[in-house]
This record gives sequence, structure tokens and C-alpha cells, in this order.
Amino acid sequence: MLVSQILKSKSDDAVVTVPPTMLLSEAAGILSERRIGTLVISRDGQSPDGILSERDIVREIGRRGSGCLAHTVSEYMTSKLVTCSRDDRADAILQQMTDGRFRHMPVIEGGQLVGLISLGDVVKARLTELAMEKDALEGMIMGH
Repeated sequence: MLVSQILKSKSDDAVVTVPPTMLLSEAAGILSERRIGTLVISRDGQSPDGILSERDIVREIGRRGSGCLAHTVSEYMTSKLVTCSRDDRADAILQQMTDGRFRHMPVIEGGQLVGLISLGDVVKARLTELAMEKDALEGMIMGH
């Protein structure tokens, strides 16, 4: 299965982007309000400059205390992004996420952000693919 198929299957393919100047407290509010796990940081809303997850915020609060919430997201975002394209295979993306120990990956085409896939999206797609293969094999065995 390809990343493009995963993006098509998502009920909401909008990617929430915020500027690097946003306060960490505001970013936490957006994550909570929208019930999402990550934000893409972008100066122009189209090309990613970084990514910030719930885990990033919790780690910083644990290290520095709640005072960090008054700082900008640019101070805490991951700026060395691991990205993929629509043509990448889901199994390769799953391996990258597992090896890198992260749960979200921006999808980039021509330097522009076109989507965001999560570990859950990839696992769900893989399970769907395995179920279809199982059904096909059972059909062949039963002679259908």
C-alpha cells in the first residue's frame, strides 16, 4: 500500500500548521482542542520548518517546568524532519517510524506539505491490507 492510498482513506486530511513564533502554551491548547498529537511548524503554512508533538511538550515541562510554556514552539520543535512522499510504501514508512521512534510523518511533494500520516494510520492501512490478503487466500483455498 502506498502513502497516497493512506491519505485518501483518512476522514480528515487537513494538516494543522502553526507559525514558529507561536507560544508553546498556545500550541498545547490547539493540540488539546483538536484532539491531535502533533503540529507542523511552518512560516508560510505550506512548507514545513519543524514538527512539535505532545511528547515534546511534556518532556520540556518535565525538564524545565511550566515556565517553558511561555517560550515559542521554534525553541522545542524537531527541525530535522523525516518526511515521505505519496509514492512511498506503507511498510517502509512503518519501519522508519519504528526505527526513529516517532509517530507522525509529513508528506511532502515538491517541497510543499500535502499531508501528515501517523503511525496509527499506517498500522490501520496495513491491517486492512492483511485482511484483504487473508480473504483472498481463503477464497482460493475454498475454491471461490
